[in-house]
Amino acid sequence: MKTFASLCAAASLAAIATSATARPFTPNDLVSLSRVSSPALSADGRWLVWEQRETDLAANKGRFDLWRMDLSRGGATAQKLAADPEANEQAPAFGRDGNVYFLSDKGGDSAELWRVPIAGGAPEQVTRDSHGLSGFRLAPSGDRLLVWADRPVGARDLTQVKPEAKAADGSGRTADQLFVRHWDAWADGQRSQLFVLPLAEGKVAGPSVAIGGALIGDAPSRPYGGAEEVAWSPDGRTVYFALREAGRIEPTSTNLDIFAAPADGSSAPVNLTAANLATDNLPAVSPDGRWLAYAAMKRPGYESDRMVVQLRDLKTGAVRALTEGWDRSVASILWAPDGGSLYVTALDHFDEALFRVDVRSGKVTRLTQEGSVAAAVVAGKRIVYAASTLTAPADFYTLGGRGAGKRLTSVNAAKLAGIDLPQATRFSFAGANGDTVWGYALRPAGLAAGAKAPIAYLVHGGPQGSFGNAWSYRWNPAIFAGAGYGAVLVDFHGSTGYGQAFTDSINKDWGGKPFEDLKLGLAAATDKFAWLDGDRACAAGGSYGGYMMNWIAGNWPDRFKCLVTHAGVFDARAMAYETEELWFDEWEHGGPYYEQAAEYERWNPVNHVAAWKTPMLVIHGEKDFRIPYTQGLAAFTALQRREIPSRLLIFPDENHWILKPANSLQWHREVLGWMAKWTQ
Repeated sequence: MKTFASLCAAASLAAIATSATARPFTPNDLVSLSRVSSPALSADGRWLVWEQRETDLAANKGRFDLWRMDLSRGGATAQKLAADPEANEQAPAFGRDGNVYFLSDKGGDSAELWRVPIAGGAPEQVTRDSHGLSGFRLAPSGDRLLVWADRPVGARDLTQVKPEAKAADGSGRTADQLFVRHWDAWADGQRSQLFVLPLAEGKVAGPSVAIGGALIGDAPSRPYGGAEEVAWSPDGRTVYFALREAGRIEPTSTNLDIFAAPADGSSAPVNLTAANLATDNLPAVSPDGRWLAYAAMKRPGYESDRMVVQLRDLKTGAVRALTEGWDRSVASILWAPDGGSLYVTALDHFDEALFRVDVRSGKVTRLTQEGSVAAAVVAGKRIVYAASTLTAPADFYTLGGRGAGKRLTSVNAAKLAGIDLPQATRFSFAGANGDTVWGYALRPAGLAAGAKAPIAYLVHGGPQGSFGNAWSYRWNPAIFAGAGYGAVLVDFHGSTGYGQAFTDSINKDWGGKPFEDLKLGLAAATDKFAWLDGDRACAAGGSYGGYMMNWIAGNWPDRFKCLVTHAGVFDARAMAYETEELWFDEWEHGGPYYEQAAEYERWNPVNHVAAWKTPMLVIHGEKDFRIPYTQGLAAFTALQRREIPSRLLIFPDENHWILKPANSLQWHREVLGWMAKWTQ
């Protein structure tokens, strides 16, 4: 049996003529790259500080430092600000005192708040014995600190922690209602809760107070929520936060609401959006304290409805839908310092772009061009944002005239030196119903004239999602191109960034229009790009993309040399009862299985196993509670019973995503080795 290296070499060398001075991009390159995030700007716009992750492969994890750059100096270079080799420094924020506050796990596994002068110096600890903080926000007034941490339900302050379990009590879990588990963790009686502490001269000046009152839920929400879900009033007297109230309906609800709570905990929080039974999130208060901007959906139970910016007059309570006439879904909200406009991000034809929204008229202006913005901050007239593309990892830019971004950092220049990255070309075609559908093709670097590359047909998850024109550390198309494949991506019906009707069109149609788009898209790509070898193609996808691999296996069994299904739905009936957030499946299929069985079975891959014959690699994480790993085991059993060449890869320490560096390398070895075996 050939080794993984020889198989990849066979697939690559047949298609690529590599120059003597450059080499292809590899999985080892991917995991070794520095990752920038969490930018913060000083009030005068002079200093940029950010969090930077480096990979510690020996420890199989990432570690984090803080970096700074003086933007007032032309040609300034980045310098480390806080970089203790024994600690992780994360989530920087400028305080009113000019210091940079951040979380650090120095001295233990749990995080405390620290601060360091922007000019450099020894960090100083701000909080002590907090038993682990998950995040924080400093009050603009400088006299209060908002933190969140996992605590037993109803905790009155940070000192109340979960008691250690006693062996004599037994190890069994009990439950009387859902959730019993969520994303990758079993319910343990704790919730993410908000607490306020007084600050004086950078020190905690008194005990913490819980501000959630009798509310039961997670603030910020789990598993994705963070600082974007909480906000201060400029005077530091009120905290605004998003929360989905827990109870028997929690697994079927997407009803996050925006609450206002006094920072001293003197009264219960007030629900400002109780009238809307769908999602309300991303609270942001105007600089003058008059307006609360937030984003809201209209349809309860639907996670991918359009997020429309709302403006609430905090004096009168009147609410205005600011971006109702704009057919894009807002992902983040940031006020301009003068209060006259908002900066928002939204997916627009593959690009997560930055837009300006005029507060008076609602007029929307796109500010960035190709590429995807991951984070943006503003101070004075300066806007700084992190952006990436399919072929370039994230760096920081400052916005210039006419949307031209001026590059500030090149954090991976040395690591990418001598590496040839692929060429990405956007294309369109007539998809299902004759609708215009968009895709990308990535040509391997150094592909000789007249040569053809085997195809890696990559299908995104969501299903309401997009591969996007952005760099990724999971399912990175440049990796497949680096291994010699022409990577092809299609934003099929149901994808985001093309208007809400296009996004909605996948509902109750999982194996319909999206499947037709994938068929038409592959044909369009092979017709347009002569360097693609349509006779040597493998398809791969995760989550909904993994479902589509299982669907393709039974409904397009003669097209591909091999398939790779990662965390994919195999049996829709079992999925309906095994997944944790029931609203997802019930929205997509029109209700619970016992009421809509025909809808579930209409697109159920298990019903087509008799037609399966394509070799398949099945991958899953044991801690995946969204699409439980039993779905992967069932698919592998079906393959084995039908004596179809197949391989199973299970990660006991991963969830719906593969996150650990060593596991990422193993994932890539297995996937690329499997594809090379069938396309060499």
